[in-house]
Amino acid sequence: MGSTQDLRVGAVIKYDNENCNIIDCEFRKPGKGGAFFKVKMRNLRTGNLKEHTYNSGETIEFVRIEKRAYQYLYKDGNSYVFMNLDSYDQIPLEEIMVGDQSKFMKENCDVFIAFEGETALSVELPAHINLKVTYAEPGVRGDTATNVTKPATLETGAEIKVPLFVNEGDLIRVDTKAGTYIERIKE
Repeated sequence: MGSTQDLRVGAVIKYDNENCNIIDCEFRKPGKGGAFFKVKMRNLRTGNLKEHTYNSGETIEFVRIEKRAYQYLYKDGNSYVFMNLDSYDQIPLEEIMVGDQSKFMKENCDVFIAFEGETALSVELPAHINLKVTYAEPGVRGDTATNVTKPATLETGAEIKVPLFVNEGDLIRVDTKAGTYIERIKE
């Protein structure tokens, strides 16, 4: 058990007897009335977003999680197969557990899987990942006066906005949390 003072982004709590990952937590102290925390969370089983308001000092049940290193191997139907880097055991996880991060996962990518005991809860990619651009429109000369971007398709099939100077075949670094371009990488 914990209190509202322990709330932070990334923590896993029990809400309506379901494990939920905190996505956003905001403390508010209005001029009139007591302080409270406005929390946005994602149900780890269903993927649904929920919002709840906790009064300051309220007790909350936190879930103890352990992160283990795994490697993404391949997609098999509606599940993704991961291999434990220590024991080489393979486990399949449903698409709902991987979520939107699947668009940046390529084969042999290292990830962390959060476990509660022996039950897998969620998959976490590294903060930045290097991917090759498979399709990008050529940049139009003279359009560089401002920060103009264009859509580009990555080797995983994801589509993000990139600067005009990025071309097909370039290797770029992508922020997996925001799904945005960071920089071009020299090979």
